[in-house]
Amino acid sequence: MQLKGIQRILGILLMLFSLTMLPPVAVSWFYADGAALAFINGFALLLVLGFIAWAPVRRFKRELRLRDGFLIVVMFWTALGIGGSVPLILSDLGMSITDAVFESISGLTTTGATVIVGLDGLPRSILYYRQQLQWLGGMGIIVLAVAVLPMLGIGGMQMYRAETPGPMKDNKLTPRITETAKALWYIYLGLTLACALAYWAAGMSLFDAIGHSYATVAIGGFSTHDASMGYFESSLIEMIAVVFMLISGVNFSLHFLAWRRRSLLGYLQDAEFRFYIGVLGLVTLLVTLVLYWENIYLDWETAFIKAIFQAVSIGTTAGFTTAEYHVWPGFIAILLLFASFIGGCANSTGGGIKAIRILLLIKQGMREIIKLIHPSIQIPIRLGGRIISPKVIESVWGFFALYVGAFTLMYLALALTGLDLMTAFSAVAASINNLGPGLGQVGSNYASINDTAKWILCFAMILGRLEIFTLLVILTPAFWRQ
Repeated sequence: MQLKGIQRILGILLMLFSLTMLPPVAVSWFYADGAALAFINGFALLLVLGFIAWAPVRRFKRELRLRDGFLIVVMFWTALGIGGSVPLILSDLGMSITDAVFESISGLTTTGATVIVGLDGLPRSILYYRQQLQWLGGMGIIVLAVAVLPMLGIGGMQMYRAETPGPMKDNKLTPRITETAKALWYIYLGLTLACALAYWAAGMSLFDAIGHSYATVAIGGFSTHDASMGYFESSLIEMIAVVFMLISGVNFSLHFLAWRRRSLLGYLQDAEFRFYIGVLGLVTLLVTLVLYWENIYLDWETAFIKAIFQAVSIGTTAGFTTAEYHVWPGFIAILLLFASFIGGCANSTGGGIKAIRILLLIKQGMREIIKLIHPSIQIPIRLGGRIISPKVIESVWGFFALYVGAFTLMYLALALTGLDLMTAFSAVAASINNLGPGLGQVGSNYASINDTAKWILCFAMILGRLEIFTLLVILTPAFWRQ
């Protein structure tokens, strides 16, 4: 393992990340909110720490190995989560280190779970910074880095493979990994700009439009208001959010192919996309019917608008809310929470297990049932006309087993800290799926839970963002053997 190379890259990435403290400084000066010093100090501290890490090994240049990539990704997300908390600690919010790190990791992993109460009264620069964290984490800062680092003489394929979600990581959109990262980010930037303009045209202020476009396209869920999207009381804004959450939850490879081929047929031909849309459509239908039958809303139109917004928001793991869904009938609350386990498509900004994995698990389960009836039959698993390799199926089952095991352990750990079982279950689900709002005590925010539980959930958020394997692999003894 090339520890000097890892140290050099981490130093460079920390110095690059320090630059993200500068836009909030400009926002603070523009609105004269008095919070600029916290970001200036944060910028200086991260820049110096990055330089100290980089300077002694700046001349060390060797190609990364796969193990190096895994370690860099995990260390970097951990370092960023801690580094991103610096302005929050230095600000006048009075946040503890635990709360600041929790908020930072929640933003960077696009989880959207918050410990802050009273968002409407916060300085604009703090609000902007929270939204920016989600936007940077949405497509993965490492994917952005692989587009920049080659210019500094650092290869990026191993980091891309370690960070990119989904069971088909080696399928590149372009022959070179740098061009792949750039293609993804051009799409990401384009969607962000389009979303911001749509929000602005629908009646949001420019500040809110930019902030919410960051969180929408990132499938994040942070808002600049305590009432989240419900603050605007606009069906038009809610439907704009639904459209962009749906788009952002789709495999970005499909967006790239649709743009390059100037055709939308690729979406309809993709089995994962059809499954993703079908699940969200079914959840929307069920929630609409229950909301109307239970007289939560007295007309079909309102019930449908509330249902489709919450179904898409929770189902894609965005976590925006227009109503307190956790106090709706228990069937709806549990249904929506379970929808977040499926999450978005592979190679999207959504969280969860991912639609393609669930689809493959279903197909594998159906195959096993048929084989019980016809033991000698050979049935390959097909997806979109292609036969899926047994290695992919094994990887999916391995992921699922680790997911269930990690979920169970963290659930028990949270229960041990004193949280009630519903709160503990939903908090782990909302964190590992990068959803945000949960049920019970964490339905509105996470301010009231104990510090130990918050640190466990920080681990869950990073575990979910890095798709289980990337984090757990460095915790195994075999990883550290020569």
